[in-house]
Amino acid sequence: MITLQNITKTFKVSKRQAGFANAFKALFSREYELIHALHNVSFTVNDGEMVGYIGPNGAGKSTTIKIMCGILTPDDGDCSINGRTPWRQRIAHVRDIGVVFGQRSQLWWDVPVIDSFELIRDIYKTPQTVYSKNLKELTEILELGEILKTPARSLSLGQRMRCEIVASLLHNPKILFLDEPTIGLDAVSKIAVRQFIKQLNVERKTTVILTTHDMQDIEALTERIILIGRGQVLLDGSLAELKSRANTDGDNAEEAVAALYKELKI
Repeated sequence: MITLQNITKTFKVSKRQAGFANAFKALFSREYELIHALHNVSFTVNDGEMVGYIGPNGAGKSTTIKIMCGILTPDDGDCSINGRTPWRQRIAHVRDIGVVFGQRSQLWWDVPVIDSFELIRDIYKTPQTVYSKNLKELTEILELGEILKTPARSLSLGQRMRCEIVASLLHNPKILFLDEPTIGLDAVSKIAVRQFIKQLNVERKTTVILTTHDMQDIEALTERIILIGRGQVLLDGSLAELKSRANTDGDNAEEAVAALYKELKI
């Protein structure tokens, strides 16, 4: 189970005007701005649940994911995942989670994908039997085939994202964090990834937290939505409740979300 209680995170960011003179001045006297990424964020996700975590750019989605992964430490609040605090018990925690960041890669750029997979196997100390079984199953489902022999730098974005998903699942994680997993994918690849994630949740009971701007991903995969804006949870309910709250005509989820963003001024 995932439980967040009053999580708060603030970043201190340096600011300066353009130009050499301002750059020289900043060497001795810097101006800073406080960015309140998260403010009293609280929610609970049950085992085996799939949740869509949505919000506009800069709302705090990725910051929340990084805190739940143990990458960031919050300024205040508590986070418990399977009885552990992610940033305090990180080694034990990461054995139970898989993470896919659409803008970041965990594959080594200049080596064949299969070499990256084997290195990940060693990092997680995954038994060979478990690794071989998962690799065979995931490779067939996501149709990787000869792609495994190709260096990551030579892959298309869609091919790389499918490999990223496999890399995150080789050690049988209980929880999967997906941050923009279908970004840049073509229609066929998106459908394949969605079907795979749904199958993973049904067959392995894997808990999935999905952040995305693609509402088709949300409609296809999740029944529960957590809407965040200005670093605060603004709505926690079903997609139907979101559409009702937006008070728009029709069932178009993207229009409903856009209307709600406008109403809430986020």
